[in-house]
Amino acid sequence: MHSPQQTDCDALFFAHVRTQLGAFPSERASGGRAAAVAIAIADEGHGAELSGLPSHAFWRSGAALLLTRRSSKLRNHAGQWAFPGGRIDEGETAEQTALREMHEEIGLDLPPTAIIGRLDDFATRSGFVITPIVVWAGPQPRFNPNADEVESIHRIPVSELLREDAPMLEPGPDTGRPVLRMPIGDDWIAAPTAAILYQFREVCVLGRQTRVGHFDQPAFAWR
Repeated sequence: MHSPQQTDCDALFFAHVRTQLGAFPSERASGGRAAAVAIAIADEGHGAELSGLPSHAFWRSGAALLLTRRSSKLRNHAGQWAFPGGRIDEGETAEQTALREMHEEIGLDLPPTAIIGRLDDFATRSGFVITPIVVWAGPQPRFNPNADEVESIHRIPVSELLREDAPMLEPGPDTGRPVLRMPIGDDWIAAPTAAILYQFREVCVLGRQTRVGHFDQPAFAWR
């Protein structure tokens, strides 16, 4: 198991996340094109470069999750919030894909020992089944984004996931499937990324075995 480096994103939080994931029976899904994303936990650094972030934190771990804004050049989901990730190639595991895509998209090269565990698969309206892989990145002073895929990289403080107005739910087109969004600064993130963020909050931070597969996505994310 990867040993966290000494940083504000500290060993106590690493141990907490590892314990919660170890006790969480993640669920697999089938029937779509297999993909994986990396939920990379890094040092909060100088913040997420977003307006409206609180100056105080309910959760004082000093940890942040790495999210990107997809390049405006992309044909699908241009400009949307996303975790580093992509399709699982033949012969790859979800873990291998998550690490490979993170390296290709943001220049972060981590060993397999950095992997802590998995959350539930999430089936998207666009026909993918996404496997979220939780990874310990530790202190990362800089990144090298791939301009063809990534517009910008953001550190989202873990404390931001614990806001009182999160999650934001609204009725969806299917009965029993509310659309889920997560507020971030003065903006918000839609499912499927928001659903994965919410499950990370519930499972990894708060220790609740919460499922998110029933949440829907806004219509713009269906394509």
